[in-house]
Amino acid sequence: MTFSPASRPSAPASLPPLQGRAGVAHWIATVGLFCMPALVLTLPQNLLPYGILLLLSTLLAPDVLWRARGLAGRPVVVLSWMVMATVGFALISIHLFDQGLRDIDVRSRFVVIPWIALWVCALRPDMRWLWTGALAGLIGTMVLSILQVAGGAARAELTTNAIVLADIVLVLMVLLVFCRPHKRWTWVIVGMVAGCVTIVLSGSRGVWLALLALLVVMAMSLRWRTGPARLGVLLALVAIAGTLILTIPSLREQVRLTELKHDVVRMERGDSDSSAGARVERLQVAYETFLDHPLTGVGIGHFDSAMQRLPVCRDDPAEQRCHLGHAHNDLAEWAATQGVPGLLLLLAIYGVPLWVFTGLHRRSGEQAFRGPAAAGIMVVVTYVLCGITQSMFAHQITASFYVTIVGLLAGLSIVQGHTRRLALAQAKAQAPG
Repeated sequence: MTFSPASRPSAPASLPPLQGRAGVAHWIATVGLFCMPALVLTLPQNLLPYGILLLLSTLLAPDVLWRARGLAGRPVVVLSWMVMATVGFALISIHLFDQGLRDIDVRSRFVVIPWIALWVCALRPDMRWLWTGALAGLIGTMVLSILQVAGGAARAELTTNAIVLADIVLVLMVLLVFCRPHKRWTWVIVGMVAGCVTIVLSGSRGVWLALLALLVVMAMSLRWRTGPARLGVLLALVAIAGTLILTIPSLREQVRLTELKHDVVRMERGDSDSSAGARVERLQVAYETFLDHPLTGVGIGHFDSAMQRLPVCRDDPAEQRCHLGHAHNDLAEWAATQGVPGLLLLLAIYGVPLWVFTGLHRRSGEQAFRGPAAAGIMVVVTYVLCGITQSMFAHQITASFYVTIVGLLAGLSIVQGHTRRLALAQAKAQAPG
């Protein structure tokens, strides 16, 4: 598989410095690239500051964005088709169930993916600012989480909820590891520690599998001695972390291991009114709903209506676990609310960016698994693994962050690949003989 921007006749032969209004837009874009990861959790407005900078820089140089479509090439076209399918099927769903346009709100955010990718290709902000913003965001989030828990909160959640906080922190850790500049491992370690502290304080268990995947890929991609040595270091770190959590009562309580044990005991007794029990119960409801409505589901955002099949929800309308708003699982959520089309869309939403990033990484010139395309692959993997215990697109922050980071990393990957191919061509032209 190859994505070749140069195959389009309008692709530029070089990337000259931006000047005038375009130069101002470039600097605004650079600030935006820092603000996006730095402020997403540390400010109540989340992505609003970045959105303002995105719009302002676009309005300053719309002609530059238009000319950049040749550089963007096939990857952005493929992502655009995915966006149109997502929004189109969402419109069909809300029409079938006579829902208002507000129910398409989260799905409509996918339209920014090609915009942001084109914006990066046009204004070419430096990826180092994305990495710096991720580091600042991780440290700032850790400080705020410590203050919140020290102030008496049972779990760190800042201005969102504990699960979303842990999910976004893990994605920031992915950016920190795979978008790192050369010789910045000290700060990578600092940021990773900050992220792990925040995840522990959040008490979220749903990110553990994705965190383990990040550690495995990070360890195996390092150029340090041999593969077995890297794996040994990884296993030692995991063993140390596990020992600390299991032996220190306060840590064990914070990550809710005792609560998980009690939840399992309650489920064995037939009691689903617990954190783990409610998740299993919702998976069963989603499965039965999908069998009853395989082609249409029950409508976007209406998973709570499916919960009415449970006697406890019909008998007690105020029962809290009947009104969580989603299935706490990506696959269950999309299957129950949109049927088979929902399953296919979910596959596309994760599969298409994964395919695009894989192709971009192959053409990036990176010898190791790092860079924006590698980060994009790991972002998708992180969302897939976190989606086992959370409906990632049922929350505005996680949905908005996904479409934003996919667009950013796609654009950065395209620019990186084009720049390196151009440098290689120039070096060959200048070589003697």
